Amino acid sequence: MALASCHMKAMILAAGLGTRLRPLTNTIPKPLLPVAETPLIIWNLLLLRAYGIRDVIINLHYLGNMIEDAIGDGSRWDIQVRYSHEPTLLGTGGGLKAAEWFFEQHPFLVINGDTLIELDVQALVEFHRTHGGVATLVLRDDPQAVQWGAVESDAQNRIFRINGRGMSQGELTGPLVQRMFAGVHILQPSILHDAPANSPFSIIDSYTNELSRGSKIFGFLHAGYWSDIGTVARYAQAQVDAETGVIFPKT
Repeated sequence: MALASCHMKAMILAAGLGTRLRPLTNTIPKPLLPVAETPLIIWNLLLLRAYGIRDVIINLHYLGNMIEDAIGDGSRWDIQVRYSHEPTLLGTGGGLKAAEWFFEQHPFLVINGDTLIELDVQALVEFHRTHGGVATLVLRDDPQAVQWGAVESDAQNRIFRINGRGMSQGELTGPLVQRMFAGVHILQPSILHDAPANSPFSIIDSYTNELSRGSKIFGFLHAGYWSDIGTVARYAQAQVDAETGVIFPKT
């Protein structure tokens, strides 16, 4: 039974090459790597479904046919899954632009296919709606935030700079906190309107362009479980976390 119905579509980014996880990803795409016998991407599908999000699109490139074969149309999990095939990698922004048709001019949720997170999706959706920004990024405190790419926000959770880009230093009026982006966000489709089609780009570039124009982007602080399955060591740790009950897949 869904915890709540979010009435929102979602995209899972699953086109990456997984180079940092080789040789594990030589023959299997990263989103299909199992954690507690459940592929990473299924953890994300179950998370979305638990909060009533049942309309999902997944972008594919590297070994994408294996992902499509494993998930199919999503009916096994009571989810409708569609796919956006990328013959050439388009990056996070280009991938979203290619799937722009799917969102039908409504705000939508995006999650990285290699992010393992226990997130209150309903709270995130409500935060986005009440704050009225062009985007909401899930942020977390991390001592290595600068190495990850610092997201700087104020006491009201408004983001002003990402990776040192956005509002100019002279426009800032108070101290900012540095956090890291957790790989989950909600954005208004208007962000994509002027973006180039069929051209690789990062959605972070779109965000920093919005910030430089004074658009409001907010950070939703997440303090629960999170792992970026980007390296062999972090993948091994996620396995331990699942086996010891630190994190459970949704059912």
